[in-house]
Amino acid sequence: MISLKDKVVIITGGGRGIGFGLSTAFAKAGAKLVITGRTESTLLSAKEELERDYGCEVLCVTADGADEAAIQNVIDKTVERFGRIDAVVNNAQASSSGKMLIDHTKEDIDLAINSGIYATFFYMREAFPYLKETKGCVINFASGAGLFGNFGQSAYAAAKEGIRGMSRVAATEWAKDGINVNVVAPLAGTAQLE
Repeated sequence: MISLKDKVVIITGGGRGIGFGLSTAFAKAGAKLVITGRTESTLLSAKEELERDYGCEVLCVTADGADEAAIQNVIDKTVERFGRIDAVVNNAQASSSGKMLIDHTKEDIDLAINSGIYATFFYMREAFPYLKETKGCVINFASGAGLFGNFGQSAYAAAKEGIRGMSRVAATEWAKDGINVNVVAPLAGTAQLE
């Protein structure tokens, strides 16, 4: 296993689902974690389990990814507590999955775009100076929903494809700064993620 001892990793939606799995993997590798999400009780429960089982240090910061000021607060608290950022994992995403395209509303599209593209953009932009210092990395989550046109996932797929495109541009622009930007695209089902 790769050692990430003393590396500081921000994981959005890190308290449950895929995000908690990611938090567990990074904790096992020795990283210091910052987990974010919209529900404080979920984050605190995850923190307790991660610290107990893996002896890692976990900072919980409640944040809605669509809230630019909340994301700045996550970055500020991370740097205040740990003094650095080595990686940002943009995992969190909300959507109205299971709804036919013709039945989507503007609010459905806004939910996916705000919690997906905007959240990813805000975290990447605000973390950039710190990632530049550490020659860090960004891992953004896209989805097979966009690649394969999953039934009932038009808003989710659109947001995830936007994240994929933005990630490609960031990888090109940030390579000169030593920042590695990658996209993970699991074959998505219809689960709604935090």
